Amino acid sequence: MSKHVNWSGVFPAVTTQFNSDFSVNLEATHKVISNLVRDGVSGLVVCGSVGENTSLTIEEKMAVTEVAKDASGGRVPVICGIAEFTSAGACKVAQAVERVGVDGIMVMPALVYSSKPHETAEHFRTVARSTDLPVMVYNNPPIYKNDVTPDILISLADCENVVCFKDSSGDTRRFIDVRNEVGDRFILFAGLDDVVLESIAVGAQGWISGMSNVFPKEGETIFRLATAGRFAEAMPIYEWLMPILHLDARPDLVQCIKLCEEIAGRGSALTRPPRLALQGADREHVERIMAKALANRPQLPDVGL
Repeated sequence: MSKHVNWSGVFPAVTTQFNSDFSVNLEATHKVISNLVRDGVSGLVVCGSVGENTSLTIEEKMAVTEVAKDASGGRVPVICGIAEFTSAGACKVAQAVERVGVDGIMVMPALVYSSKPHETAEHFRTVARSTDLPVMVYNNPPIYKNDVTPDILISLADCENVVCFKDSSGDTRRFIDVRNEVGDRFILFAGLDDVVLESIAVGAQGWISGMSNVFPKEGETIFRLATAGRFAEAMPIYEWLMPILHLDARPDLVQCIKLCEEIAGRGSALTRPPRLALQGADREHVERIMAKALANRPQLPDVGL
């Protein structure tokens, strides 16, 4: 038994926009989100890794969530990321954004502490018990150092409001392992941009995407083509976008994504310290592959956007 949600398609992990003094620019954030919804994305994730969650206060997280709810206008679901040091802290944020009216939460393992599997599972259970919201379990072991393995996820099958699993490990076999054990109990979401086509091929129903902030129509087109089994049409677009998608797998992915947004005219490259602007060869690499991508933008087939 689980809560029913209709989460599928591309959910950009949206960026939080800042002023020059590093205060949150809610107006610019609203514009970024409104443009994504206009371009046909299927949902929104605010205050995720790309949204610089750990750089925001709880009041700022609530404000960004309110902006997203307003910009979405009820047209697409809004999910808020939960990334805290303690289970109690995660519960507090979950309850705060529930009051704002989000459609769900994306919960990361407790930060910094490298928990044992039963501790990781208990963290998710504790947060799920604290709210009526649907919960997406988020696994990103390269960044957060705690691996939510298929066994850990499967152990949460009795938690009614744990409904979805976002995997950024890059190991698409995990989706098959989960489905072999518990069938379609969890909605499966790809979380790493440069394995999305492979993830869809083995059953992912959604994609939390970094680079769909920059190329939302292309991302949604790739997703819809692959979901429809039209892989021959999806592959040339996927191959064109792959150098950009690789940036989502870097430790400095936020700076990369925001720089790409700025180059594309979709947002500001400014990040909160300790994240600093890309410089030298790193910046030149991003600028070079963005220039090539924009110069060779493919004609997109009709997928109903």
